[in-house]
Amino acid sequence: MSSLTEKDRPIVQLLLNTGTCPRCILRFCCVGSQVLYRHPHKDLMKDLQEFLKNSQDKEDTVCLDVADPPCKRIRLEHREGGADDLNHNGAIPQLPSADDGSAATESSPGEVCNVCLGVLQEFSEADFVKKVCQKVNSADYQFSSFVFSVSLPPQLSVRERAAWLGVKQQMRNLGLPLAKDDIVQLKEAYKWIIHPQLSEELGVPADGKSLFEVSVVFAHPETDEECHFLATACPDCFKPAKNKQSVFTRMAVIKALEKIKEEDFLKHFPCPPSSPKNPCDALEIQCNNGAVFVAGRYNKYSRNLPQTPWIIDGERKLESSVEELISEHLMAEFKADSFNFSSSGREDVDVRTLGNGRPFAIELVNPHRVHFTAQEMRRLQQAINDSSDKIQVRDLQLVTRSAIGRMKEGEEEKTKTYSALIWTDKAIQREDIAFLDDIKELKLEQKTPLRVLHRRPLAVRCRLIHTMRCEYIDPHHFRLRLRTQAGTYIKEFVHGDFGRTKPNIGSLLNRTADILELDVESVDVDWPPSLAD
Repeated sequence: MSSLTEKDRPIVQLLLNTGTCPRCILRFCCVGSQVLYRHPHKDLMKDLQEFLKNSQDKEDTVCLDVADPPCKRIRLEHREGGADDLNHNGAIPQLPSADDGSAATESSPGEVCNVCLGVLQEFSEADFVKKVCQKVNSADYQFSSFVFSVSLPPQLSVRERAAWLGVKQQMRNLGLPLAKDDIVQLKEAYKWIIHPQLSEELGVPADGKSLFEVSVVFAHPETDEECHFLATACPDCFKPAKNKQSVFTRMAVIKALEKIKEEDFLKHFPCPPSSPKNPCDALEIQCNNGAVFVAGRYNKYSRNLPQTPWIIDGERKLESSVEELISEHLMAEFKADSFNFSSSGREDVDVRTLGNGRPFAIELVNPHRVHFTAQEMRRLQQAINDSSDKIQVRDLQLVTRSAIGRMKEGEEEKTKTYSALIWTDKAIQREDIAFLDDIKELKLEQKTPLRVLHRRPLAVRCRLIHTMRCEYIDPHHFRLRLRTQAGTYIKEFVHGDFGRTKPNIGSLLNRTADILELDVESVDVDWPPSLAD
């Protein structure tokens, strides 16, 4: 950390005289003391004015050294060369002398900073912090820490470059050495100021890994067009994007500033930058909680219930779905904005899922409540089960995002067990189907079924029927239990799908066969962990 010393005097003089706020001056002097930035704006202004009045023969400091963590820097020094003595009007304003106190302190406390456009002024004070906290508290989120983010107008990078070039040129003009240190990033300085105030008001610590985010979006309409000259000078840096309202994004502007030559920059932009009439606007103060993930297993007992909403050509076919019967309770309890449902495979609308059920996971987006005890999760599971006789859930629990990957692991390797009620056109005896019990690892070739061809690509998929076991019912019906490779189309294995699945039950029995009922009896995925009742 470097306190202000005599070598910083010319920088302080120039910036203070041209309308730069005290905190931005500290940034340009590479001051890394977080505590110093938190001093009141008026006190910092007074300290800088006193600093300029001190004798040039001794080194005076504005504050005592404070041990702080290393700070990030923004690199503005790209070239040794450039326009030596030019600004927007082709001339450099003369640097006031150290003895000229009136000239060096023209910047009034109420003037908007020509570099940060007020971000490190009124938006760093207690009144704005209280406004942010009121927004957070009114949103009624549950959180134990927070991360603070800020979005700044891209033209701030242009103004920062102009101010730096002004300092660089003035120092060269005076024959003074100029260090190549990088200035403190505006965002970082702002967070140094804001974090302790937010922590105190909200009663929780700031944590860069927190899932609860408080964000502020700044804009400055008065200077919006200040970036536009860069599009002419560096057109390849500004390419339209579907998800961007403007090509003048912060990253695009920074990229252009890295490419443009100093002399070209100074032809289009005043150096130092002029003072604006108005400060930035805080367009948005937003809160957002990171997603919460809930997993479990579900049983489906209805043959008239789809897994997800069944909508064809904008028209809903059935009134509910497995997804909705589960998610409506989770959405209400977690107070989430939306959700995303996923599962280990899916069953058709007329297929039941029995046994231990099918693993599923639900991502709850921007939940306002995030902390649930095991007992509360059990009560939530019971509420879901009491609400409908069509489904039941078990092992309902909170999981991490990474844990959901286990549900998808081995999607093609896992096995499933089915029970199918089969009809045959020709009468059968027990001995006619007994040989099916002896078939092991039967290899199938399945073309994409006609019933799903509208949503899945045409392909031939090789699948395995590991084992089969028959139960004779009457001359035209028997029950077949199968253990198969995941992804096997069971209905098509029975009736053949007009020869698209080979072999099939019909071809093996040498007669027409069709499936009347199908149940999923097990999905062999060991996730999520089983919970005690």
